[in-house]
Amino acid sequence: MSVVPATLPASDPCDFVVIDVETACSRVSSICQIGIVGFRAGVEVFAYDTLVDPCDEFSPFNTRIHGLCEDYVMNQPTYAEVHATVAAHLGGRVTVAHSMFDKGALAAACAIHAQTPIDATWLDSVRVAKRAWPDLPSHRLSALAKFLGLRHKHHNALSDARAAGMVIVRAIDHTGIDLGGWLNPATYRTSAAPKPAPDGPLKGERIAILGETRNGALGQWLAEMGGRVAASVGTSSTMLVVSNEQPYGRFFHASPAHRRAEELQRAGSRIEIVSEDALRARVAAAG
Repeated sequence: MSVVPATLPASDPCDFVVIDVETACSRVSSICQIGIVGFRAGVEVFAYDTLVDPCDEFSPFNTRIHGLCEDYVMNQPTYAEVHATVAAHLGGRVTVAHSMFDKGALAAACAIHAQTPIDATWLDSVRVAKRAWPDLPSHRLSALAKFLGLRHKHHNALSDARAAGMVIVRAIDHTGIDLGGWLNPATYRTSAAPKPAPDGPLKGERIAILGETRNGALGQWLAEMGGRVAASVGTSSTMLVVSNEQPYGRFFHASPAHRRAEELQRAGSRIEIVSEDALRARVAAAG
């Protein structure tokens, strides 16, 4: 396995970086692979991937998970030798990891190898995914990659970092909550669904919204009409409403939510895709 160098200097601007590490054994300090990906405006702008000599043993259990062993890391740098590069990519930046395992592994490796701890602002993509798509049965990275249609090789550090970054990108698109909002728990706690009215023309409908958070003006109106507003398009959804405020313009059909609704339609679901204006007009005419 070769090292993929950063395509942009670590100092180049990006909105956030994502890191994933693989470990050689049960000791979290035993980092044997590091993958880092930088994103700006929803697009990958650099990637860094390296094998690492963990200066520790490889357990059969860990090797079965990621396929790495002593032979793969022979003559590879130790963590102490790559620390400066990792710190240059992460230091002072919003750093995403899928669970906080990677944060803990970096801290442990810094301690073991007598390196300065990395000062970053951490964001857990598991928590983001659970709030963006609460109805999914699993928020494991492999399950999210499948749901979002991402190419992904699980337990490869670079591929895992890339997929976790796209979870953030898609969550921002899906919910309308920007990166700053996800970093502020008070913001996404307010995105809980409004309680549907006990009766109304939309009673019995399970509705996802494209372009607004579910507690926005459209979500409130849908709930007042008796609809149950969901956080994402799922197999139980009966309607996807395209908000007038949706950010995709005429390209809204390319959004993950719209594509998911179309997939369900092709599979025989009765889910309807309707614009906000059309639905409001329909409800007004029926009332």
